[in-house]
Amino acid sequence: MRIGILETGEVSGDMADKHGSYPPMFRRLLDAADGDLTYQTFSVVRGVMPDDPEQADAWLITGSRHGVYDPLPWMEPLKSFLRDCLARRVPVVGVCFGHQLLAEAMGGKVEKSDKGWGLGVHTYQITTRPDWMVTAGDTFSTRAVHQDQIVELPPETVVLARSEFCNYAALAYGDADAPIAISVQPHPEFDADFVREIILSRIGDAVPEDVGTAALETLDQPVHNVDWARWMIRFMRDAVARRAA
Repeated sequence: MRIGILETGEVSGDMADKHGSYPPMFRRLLDAADGDLTYQTFSVVRGVMPDDPEQADAWLITGSRHGVYDPLPWMEPLKSFLRDCLARRVPVVGVCFGHQLLAEAMGGKVEKSDKGWGLGVHTYQITTRPDWMVTAGDTFSTRAVHQDQIVELPPETVVLARSEFCNYAALAYGDADAPIAISVQPHPEFDADFVREIILSRIGDAVPEDVGTAALETLDQPVHNVDWARWMIRFMRDAVARRAA
């Protein structure tokens, strides 16, 4: 299966040297669950857009330091591309910024939340368990790094998971058992060391010290990152098979 990675953000200098950029993080995550995948990265953040949804079997939108409301020249073309993907039933996965951008592209609304930062390991209640998430329990835990949140859902979406902090933590577009796209707010591709560096680089400045300190204390808690890799791949493979049928 060919996965097109839409790179919408970049990891800064020293952290990139140590941890790599977002596309390799996703490759490591997905390869841990399925070794039969190929990838092509499009650096959308640098103005490199794919020409056609058919250039990949499925698409994945990365996280970003940008907000979906930022007036960047690549933002509207990317939204248009995502609408084209869904219209042609080419599967899409969005993570964090990708989760938010997909919602905006399809008629939802995203804002900087008055709840502040969501940082560290968060636990989410599964509200709908579709077939491709059949292995899920009642909750999952994943590392979060965000201020923005979806505040209005796009039409024809199903909420898969929520928490007290984040009402729309995971979404399916269309029939939850056979969706066109899925998205998740936290970061299954982030390891604990990377999130720790993000928090330490911002604590006392962008991140209030008490919020950052509390988040740091959660980072060694168990997470369901590999589970999310399996669920994403199951969704993508099922969606690709439906298109081919």
